[in-house]
Amino acid sequence: MLSWKLLAIETLLYDTICSFKDLCHRKLQATSLPSGTTLTQGLCTEGEEVVSKGATGSKPDLFLTKVCSWRLRSISEEPGDPRNSSLVLLSAGFSRFYLEVLPSTMGSKLSVDDSVCVVIVGGGFGGIAAASQLKSWGIPFVLVDMRDAFHHNVAALRASVESGFAKKTFISYSVSFGSSFRQAKVVGIDLEKTQVLLNDDKEISYSHLILATGSDGPFPGKFNQIIDMETAIHTYEDMVKEIQKSSRIVVVGGGAAGVEMAAEIKTEYPAKEITLIHSKMALADVELLPCVRQEVKEILLRKGVHLLLSESVSNLQMLTLNQFQEDMVVKTDKGTEIAADLVILCTGIKINSSAYSTAFKDKMASNGALKVNKHLQVEGYDSIYAIGDCADVKEPKMAYHAGLHANVVVTNIINSLTQKPLKTYQPGSLSFLLSMGRNDGVGQINGCYVGRLLVTIAKSRDLFISKSWKTMGQTMPY
Repeated sequence: MLSWKLLAIETLLYDTICSFKDLCHRKLQATSLPSGTTLTQGLCTEGEEVVSKGATGSKPDLFLTKVCSWRLRSISEEPGDPRNSSLVLLSAGFSRFYLEVLPSTMGSKLSVDDSVCVVIVGGGFGGIAAASQLKSWGIPFVLVDMRDAFHHNVAALRASVESGFAKKTFISYSVSFGSSFRQAKVVGIDLEKTQVLLNDDKEISYSHLILATGSDGPFPGKFNQIIDMETAIHTYEDMVKEIQKSSRIVVVGGGAAGVEMAAEIKTEYPAKEITLIHSKMALADVELLPCVRQEVKEILLRKGVHLLLSESVSNLQMLTLNQFQEDMVVKTDKGTEIAADLVILCTGIKINSSAYSTAFKDKMASNGALKVNKHLQVEGYDSIYAIGDCADVKEPKMAYHAGLHANVVVTNIINSLTQKPLKTYQPGSLSFLLSMGRNDGVGQINGCYVGRLLVTIAKSRDLFISKSWKTMGQTMPY
């Protein structure tokens, strides 16, 4: 019992420290440091500070705090259980997020030539992270997106089950970036003229190009319709009503989106009959530890979700998705039939490549992602970068990684303008948290199992929404 209490206290202390990083920034402004020094917290023990040098500008671009890392207590008594390691230094997984995805805005400005203009194609997690950092450095940029608001789709599933939640998941681009935002769809790239081509027959010239086009998939997990923010919010509120009307719901797909969808519905509406159909035996993503995937299964079973594993839906094309319809019958390839009032599809993600497919047809991987070098430059192009889902990096497609990519790319643009060495992106050990409703979850950080308590505190309670509002420099509505 004491171990759990210590774990809870340590976790809450760390979370509090991260919340006060702005205070750390202000204290550091008085710190005298060599020009070109980048500060990285790293994994500190016994109060040790780790300072790594790297040229990213004339002032430190990341904050440093004198914070020790607290070792998490074991949460399993089973000998040999991977959860029984010294487990995780909590800061191991999240120091990289707080330090690299959410960089300091200490007021440093970079003097650049009038010819410099960074064009960012796509306003997802990577796009807004890059735009926010460029804005803080005073580097001219244009963010182009077909929608008028950023969609925090990490929380999209909860927005489809909890009334009033959707308004927190859409954040206006123009409020954050003003005239540096352009609402349009990029239909092509003219490499010779260094221009991006828009659907209104206009173009934007660039000195540097960041491709952050993201990926597309079925609603409600993804939302790529070209409609205004208010209409998008109402679309999610309508989905809440469809779920409320339905007593028998089938979720198709048992990857991360599918298991989170089933858990969100069952958490909000425990009396509803939920069936999850998955074509494989193990749930969630293949990169996850076996014990994490097993815990996902056990959480769903505890919540009362009916699992149909190693079965595929055979009549999907005949089913109405996301709309209440009484007495639908979902059929599988094994001959199973399930009565349903609502069917939700949570599978079929694809890379958004239409903006660059013509210009870079010989630089694309089989899934449509762009081949990049260790600096995240598109192969063969020094001033063109790809980040997030559209970058062919051997790691899971996650918002967390898109933010890390953005930091590396902005650093490299600055370094290229100041004739300094480029930064290398190195994928780390997998950190992946699954929110299984607002009060449950499981995952891993740096390859180590993380249980319900930590995931609930770190992700499940607000699904990182507050961090996106902070990145966008706005106040979240309540």
